[in-house]
Amino acid sequence: MKLLRQITAIILVVLVFAVFDLSVYMLFTRRLKNTNTSESMKNNSIELEKYMPFDENSEVARVETDFKITENLPVLDGAAALYPVFAGFVNAVYPEDSVVFDGEKFTEKSYLQYTNTVKAYKAVVDGTADIIFCASPSAEQLEYAEKQGVELEFVPIGKEAFVFIVSDKNPVSELTTEEIKGIYSGKYKKWSDVGGDNRLTDPVQRIEGSGSQSVMTAFMDGVPMKKNLLGFTGRSLGFSFRYYVADVVADGGVKMIAVDGVSPERKNISDGTYPLTYNFYAIYRKDNKNENIKHFINWILSDDGQEIIEKSGYSRFNY
Repeated sequence: MKLLRQITAIILVVLVFAVFDLSVYMLFTRRLKNTNTSESMKNNSIELEKYMPFDENSEVARVETDFKITENLPVLDGAAALYPVFAGFVNAVYPEDSVVFDGEKFTEKSYLQYTNTVKAYKAVVDGTADIIFCASPSAEQLEYAEKQGVELEFVPIGKEAFVFIVSDKNPVSELTTEEIKGIYSGKYKKWSDVGGDNRLTDPVQRIEGSGSQSVMTAFMDGVPMKKNLLGFTGRSLGFSFRYYVADVVADGGVKMIAVDGVSPERKNISDGTYPLTYNFYAIYRKDNKNENIKHFINWILSDDGQEIIEKSGYSRFNY
């Protein structure tokens, strides 16, 4: 009888934690992860139709430009957060029949593709994409290119902030870089260790090889990231690029925090005062013979191309 009561008690404790974990996930942690809400977002993290080129109802950035490409069009691909940017490039420069979308995905005949950061790096190395638009690669992505005997060219074209996110109920509104590293390394297991309340820290990570996870790994500078096993009972800390979480913040429930006393506002990104400002790149194989690649990238760095970057929610590279 005593053993039965002990087993029952253990089961109840497990169930309580499971229910609490699910509640925390549904209320907060889920908002920091990729969500798929339609067929067109399956295996993706952005709604493609929302920024579809040549659609008058699209929210794609629009710029009138004299530069056009009508033949030998480079195939474009890239990161989820940058899809609105390179969709804007296509809308401004490419012919309308260059984009073929079947309602769920871009077909093989389309010069505009979207496969996300991990697959885009593979695509440019394998030669199925000519230019990809991404943040810096992971060590594994560079290793894959090296194994294939491919040398990649990285051309910085814009700036974006790498941001950290907490629940709007978390009293902490700013952290130092060392405090963030301390939370992710396991040094600080409670928010009270960094000026918050007496709740456990829950450092959330992203998919390995994604742009944000690669930047986070670089940010940690060799310090291993650890999970707080009971962190789900406390308050989460997440990360991503500013553009990618702006809508989540606008919807309420979470907030972007200041780092080293500087908030991730557009002006602080443009002038470089926000400490976690990163370039994003147009990336291509150095041995690619398509001459329009360099012409196209030169246009991206022009006022017209940079205007699209700015209208898409990012900061100009040549601000």
